Amino acid sequence: MRKKDDTMRGTLLDAAREIADMEGINAVNIRSIAQRAGAATGTVYNYFSNKDEILLALTEEYWEQTLEEMGEAVTQSSFCGRLQEIYTYLRVRIDQSAGKLMNSLGNVETAGTVRMASMQSALETVLIQCLEQDGQVREEIWDETFTREQFAHFIMINMMMLLKMKAPVPDYLISIIKRIIY
Repeated sequence: MRKKDDTMRGTLLDAAREIADMEGINAVNIRSIAQRAGAATGTVYNYFSNKDEILLALTEEYWEQTLEEMGEAVTQSSFCGRLQEIYTYLRVRIDQSAGKLMNSLGNVETAGTVRMASMQSALETVLIQCLEQDGQVREEIWDETFTREQFAHFIMINMMMLLKMKAPVPDYLISIIKRIIY
């Protein structure tokens, strides 16, 4: 068996992404990826066991990029202002290709959930940093039973639920947060 290399894996993912962007997710299959990448179908199977695994890798890559680029979209100084910007940014990204990718993962939902846990953890880290950077947040609210980490996790869970429901800007959630932290 030939050794796998990251360059070929990247080439295959690039081909899958191009097909998804130009022709739609339903057009993504092992043969079309191999053809676009100039590789044999067996080569694709050396890197991915099936189409779902490819779509899962694309989804994970997309979220990593989204979280990396999100910093430029978040400009407010207050935590709640940043939270609104983060939510709006994620809503737009989900409405673009991320939502289509995520909805196509029906057969690998468990694996997707595990991989998305790392993305959610990264989002929680961003939320904690935003809390720490807002000088208006009352420091006395934090203790061993109510930590920034627990609060960020609570916010992330609620944001994900609202994003999944395609809710508009979460004014009610932000109002609750304001009453707690200011």
